[in-house]
Amino acid sequence: MNEKRKVDRRDLSYYLQIKDKNTKQVVGCLSDISAGGFKLDSPQNIQPGRDFHMFIELTPDLSSQTSINFIARSKWVIPDRFEFNTFNVGFEIINISPNDMAIFQRMFERYGKESASRQKRDDYLWK
Repeated sequence: MNEKRKVDRRDLSYYLQIKDKNTKQVVGCLSDISAGGFKLDSPQNIQPGRDFHMFIELTPDLSSQTSINFIARSKWVIPDRFEFNTFNVGFEIINISPNDMAIFQRMFERYGKESASRQKRDDYLWK
């Protein structure tokens, strides 16, 4: 997939589940996060264009709130390269309160780490 986004995104270094607010079922686990969206590892093949009312249960180091709530839209889906019956699904956050967005940003800062494959490198064999 071509990298079209201009927003910094990071791999998540902390295990967080995202659940459907209506069914309370796990939609997937966060594996990548950016300022306006995220990637889930999901057992579901979620087609692009679906809106989900979601929530994330929070740890005390992020907030005194127990969870954040938001609406996210699936943007793309691909089968996971390593895990059979797992899909990587990209989501864009389309509706979130300012307070919950601040907590989401805190998650990005605190738990996001730049992937080695995304880091700019200057140690190529050819120069």
